Amino acid sequence: MQAANDASGEWASVEWVTLALVVKTQGRHGEVATELHTGVPDRFRQGMQLWALLKDGSRREVRIETLWPHKSWLVLKFAGVETISDAEVLKGAELQLPRSERAALEPGWTYLSDLIGCTVFDGGREIGPIEEVEFGAGEAPLLVVKSAGKLPYEIPFAEAYIEKIDVAAKQVQMRLPDGMLDVNGPVAKKKGR
Repeated sequence: MQAANDASGEWASVEWVTLALVVKTQGRHGEVATELHTGVPDRFRQGMQLWALLKDGSRREVRIETLWPHKSWLVLKFAGVETISDAEVLKGAELQLPRSERAALEPGWTYLSDLIGCTVFDGGREIGPIEEVEFGAGEAPLLVVKSAGKLPYEIPFAEAYIEKIDVAAKQVQMRLPDGMLDVNGPVAKKKGR
């Protein structure tokens, strides 16, 4: 693995996209289990170059030697990562690519990372801006949407609720079931007696 200086040099002005998160070590030969943050799982391939953003903020270049699915994970073996100790360093790292190297999408598809900053509407009602997209809570990723209260709304990014996505206009039009914002939203203060 080669270290890359993120603060200056050629990577300073690069915009990064996270494709996966290293969840844990897997096996005895330096393999890691990853949670995919992309709807294009075939994007990963042998020989692919990625950059690991480590928990301490440093960035390292890694190359996929082999890969295979295992349960809900994608297991990756990187060149030069040969032991469990080597793999431990990568635990919690975001596996990234420069935004300019993202795979081209078919019409109608959107990168989830492009939704951050878009405003969610339910019918004609503005709900708020998307602050984050969370994975692992269910089948659909959750849009974390800023609310007027202290806690954000958590709205499933499910096809059944999506009417239109306009990334250029920074808008996500949805049709949410009645009561969803009450269930997945900020807890209102109860009136005292």
